[in-house]
Order: sequence, then C-alpha cells, then structure tokens
Amino acid sequence: MNVRLSRRGLRLLLLAVAALFLGNAGYLQAKAALAQVLLERAWQRSEEGAVAAKPWPWADTRPVARLRVPALAVDQIVLAGDSGRTLAFGPAWNEASALPGDTGTSVVSGHRDTHFSFLRHVNNGDVIDVERDGRRWHYRVASQRVVDARTTRIAAAGDEGERLLLVTCYPFDDWVAGGPLRYVVEAVRL
Repeated sequence: MNVRLSRRGLRLLLLAVAALFLGNAGYLQAKAALAQVLLERAWQRSEEGAVAAKPWPWADTRPVARLRVPALAVDQIVLAGDSGRTLAFGPAWNEASALPGDTGTSVVSGHRDTHFSFLRHVNNGDVIDVERDGRRWHYRVASQRVVDARTTRIAAAGDEGERLLLVTCYPFDDWVAGGPLRYVVEAVRL
C-alpha cells in the first residue's frame, strides 16, 4: 500500500511539473503574440505622426521599424534597444548599430523560440523588407552562419556598408535558454 501511494504521488508530482513547464511555454508564446498586437497599434500611431509612441504606458521602448519577410509571411515590429526586457516583447534593434534602413550595418536581435524562430527557414536570396519613417528598403539574404559569442563579436560600429544582421541564439531546438552560440543572418541592401 505504501509503495502504491509513493508511485501515485510521484506520478502526480511529475504531472504537476510537466503542467508547469507547458504553462510557462504557453505564457511566453501568448505574451509574445499579445505584444505584437500592442506594438502594431503603437506603430500605427507613430505612422500618424506620434513621436516615440509607446506600446503600453509603462513601456521603456518604442517601435522603430517594421520587418517583413514575404516568402515566410513574417511581419514584425522592431523595438528600440535590445535589452532582455525588450526582447521579451519582440525583435529589438541594437542602438549601437545603424538604424534599420540607414547607411551602415543594422543589428536586430530576437528570441529563437518566438519572434525569430523563422530564421531557421531563411535562405540565401530571400528578400527582407524594412520600413521606417514612411520609407521602405529591400535587403537580400547573403549568408547564414553560427558564431560563438565568446570568441566572435557581432559589431556594426564604423561599418559604412548597407547590411542588416538578424541575430538569435542557437541551436533553435535547445532546451536551455541562452548559451554562447548565435545564428546570424546577413542581408545586403538592394
């Protein structure tokens, strides 16, 4: 009888732990989806002339660009500043790099399991559209590579090219968040 209760308790414990992990994953996905709705509204306000339109009253970020990958039906709002807090809500522009669309290299990061999960399906030659301030720029994917952040710096300062780097953690299906590897998609402006 005692062994039977122990097994039942162990099963219930395992079920509770599994529900916790699934609930957390569902929460993150729901938060990312809801954030894009609020960001879309802030984007529309900024397109109508609002300066630094915040997606919610307490936000410490704002939309700076729209990123589209037509071949993959991707349409996302890019936020200012790539802090962990900002990345929880959408792809984010590294403010040390050029603004998307400007001369120089622009670096945009996103989480591999939400907003930038599509990067695993990007191919050389795919077109990436960037919209900002009523203008649109087109980039063509030139390469994808995996780099080790401990030994390779993804830098854009001082670069006079016209490139867009999309960066996320790697591997895509890893159970552990973070890690030193980064998947980098490089696109050049057309």
